[in-house]
Amino acid sequence: MLNLILFGPPGSGKGTQATKLAEQFGLVHISTGDLFRYEIGNDTPLGKEAKRYMDQGQLCPDTVTIGMLRAKVERHPEAGGFIFDGFPRTVAQAKALDRLLTGMNEQVDALLALEVPEDEITGRLLERGKTSGRSDDQDEAIIRNRFAVYQAETSPVYDYYDKSAKANRIDGVGSIPDILGRLVAEIEPLKQLS
Repeated sequence: MLNLILFGPPGSGKGTQATKLAEQFGLVHISTGDLFRYEIGNDTPLGKEAKRYMDQGQLCPDTVTIGMLRAKVERHPEAGGFIFDGFPRTVAQAKALDRLLTGMNEQVDALLALEVPEDEITGRLLERGKTSGRSDDQDEAIIRNRFAVYQAETSPVYDYYDKSAKANRIDGVGSIPDILGRLVAEIEPLKQLS
């Protein structure tokens, strides 16, 4: 089994690349946004709990998010592995993911971080905002704040996995096929080991 984390700031192309990598390597793509929509939309116990927090404007505790991840993983026993997109966002979440996978006799094989400069991210998100309808993609100040939050709170996850030589930086600038090629070059040797 091959388990990957696709990592990077908002607008770095994680979702686009994760979908392509999942297809190419036979992995299940797990996006935290999709998880929340599924659980809430299906009115599951975890979805109800998440909605309670969200309705109060609070972040969901890691236990709820990990519960959703566990449920998704358990729904796919046939999977050749998983690609985590948008998770973990904190070192505490990374440790929780490691515990979840260890309980399945699995591990994170690699964290692949898409490196994209802040000005490039800003331009991409402003462009996406023209068609996405997302107000947070239409305001440069909000976009730059999201990037700053990522740098302060999420980027330490890279260091956490780098300590066990599992983190790799990938140039996230260029065409979608070029970036995909860089990612595949990193993943191919791991796939052969798994």
